[in-house]
Amino acid sequence: MNLHEDLKMDTRVFMPGTVEKDINNFNVFHVKHNNDERFNCKPFNRKTLYKISLLKGKTKLYYADKIIEFDCALLFSNPNIPYSWEHLESDQTAYFCVFTEVFFNPFINNFKEYPVFRPGSVPLYHLDPEQFDNFKDIFDQMLHEITLEFNYKYDTLRTLVLQLIFKALKLEPAAYQQYKDSNGSQRIASIFLELLERQFPIESTMQRMEFKHPTEFARQLSVHVNHLNHVMKSVTEKTTSQVISERIMQEARSLLQHTNWNISEIAWSLGFDDLSHFINFFKRNQQLTPKIYRKNTI
Repeated sequence: MNLHEDLKMDTRVFMPGTVEKDINNFNVFHVKHNNDERFNCKPFNRKTLYKISLLKGKTKLYYADKIIEFDCALLFSNPNIPYSWEHLESDQTAYFCVFTEVFFNPFINNFKEYPVFRPGSVPLYHLDPEQFDNFKDIFDQMLHEITLEFNYKYDTLRTLVLQLIFKALKLEPAAYQQYKDSNGSQRIASIFLELLERQFPIESTMQRMEFKHPTEFARQLSVHVNHLNHVMKSVTEKTTSQVISERIMQEARSLLQHTNWNISEIAWSLGFDDLSHFINFFKRNQQLTPKIYRKNTI
C-alpha cells in the first residue's frame, strides 16, 4: 500500500487532488477537526519520507528517550528517527507535508544537512498564535498550489518547504525532559531495533545498510553510545554489537540461500567495504565460510 492509499483510508485526512505519479515524492494534507476522536501518531515508519508537521492542541511528543509537551508546534522528522505523539485533548488541528529526497534532487543536494533534519538536533519548535498562523499560511498555499495545472508547481512547492525550514531555523528548538524510569530504556531499545530493522530486507545489489556500528545508531537516536550499550544490555541481555551482528547474520544467510548474488555483492550490501572482513565475520559467527554455507544449504 502506498502513501496515497494509506491516507485515503483515513476519513479525517483531507488531501488535495494531485498527479498520481508525483504523489509519492511530495504531498500535503491536513487533519479535520474532530472533537470526538483524538488523532494520535504511531511511530512514523516510512523508510524514505521526510515530514514536516504543524500541530495545535495539547500534545505529548516521544522522541528517542525524550518527552516534549506542547500546545502549538512545528515538528520536523527524517526517515531514520522514529517518533510518536499523543494528543492530550480532543480539540486539535494538524497540517503535514511529506516528501522524498528525490523531491529536492538535483535542485538542493544537501537539504538533509539543515539542522532541522540533522541527527542529534531537537526537531520541534514551540509556536505562539501569531507564529502558528504564519506557518499555517504556508501550508494553505501548498494545499492550493498542489491543485493547480501549472508546469512549475513543484518548484513553487519546494520554495514553500524551504520557507518552513528557514522560518523554523530562526526559532529556538524546544526544551525536553528525559525518561527517568525503565520505560525510557524500553523505548530506546524499541526505537533502536526499529531503526535496525528498517534497513532490511536487502532486495537489490544496489541497496546497502546505512547504519552498522553502535556509534552510528547512537548518533541517530541522539544518545551517547555508552548509554545505548547500557540500555541494550539491560533490556536484551546482549550488547548493541551483538544485536547488530545477529541481524546482519540473519540477512547474510538469507541472501546466500535465496539469491544468486556473488559473495562480494552480498558483503557490500551488508556494509562491508572489504570482502575478507565479511568472510571473517561470517565464519566467526557461523563456523563456516559464506561459500561453504551456500553450498551446504542450496
